[in-house]
Order: sequence, then structure tokens, then C-alpha cells
Amino acid sequence: MVELKTDGWLTTAEAKALAGYGPAYLRRLAKRGDVEARKVGRDWLVWRESLLAYKDRMDSLGRAKHNPWRGDLVEHGRGRPGRAGG
Repeated sequence: MVELKTDGWLTTAEAKALAGYGPAYLRRLAKRGDVEARKVGRDWLVWRESLLAYKDRMDSLGRAKHNPWRGDLVEHGRGRPGRAGG
């Protein structure tokens, strides 16, 4: 098999070791566009800087990351509109 990975791209196993997110969650983040990723064959490669930026953002939100009324979720059609939220 030809290795297409270049610097900056992580396999899901490497991304899990770095950020602690499992492969299924990483695929979900990639499909939603929350992290930059590419599918190469049947494998996903995650852009390291994008993953770290997402993790930093989630860490900074703390418990608020679970708030379904969070503005950024509502903007992307994934939250609950109609109530103020962080």
C-alpha cells in the first residue's frame, strides 16, 4: 500500500493518542466539518492543527460544551433555538 500521509495529518489512532477522542467520534467530527479531515481509501486522516484547535475550544467551554442552547450549535442547526445560551 502506498503511504499518502504527510506531515500534519494524523491517522485516527494517532489522533486518539493526541486528543483522546475515539475513531467513531473523530469520524463524526470530520463529517460535520468540526475538524479538517480527509478520507483516504477506508481510512480517515485528521489535520493535527484542526484537531488541537477543536480540543482547545471544547476544553475552554468546560461544562458549557454540553449546553444544547449554545449559539454555535443553533447556528449550525444542531442546537435548540429559543433560549439564551453560552
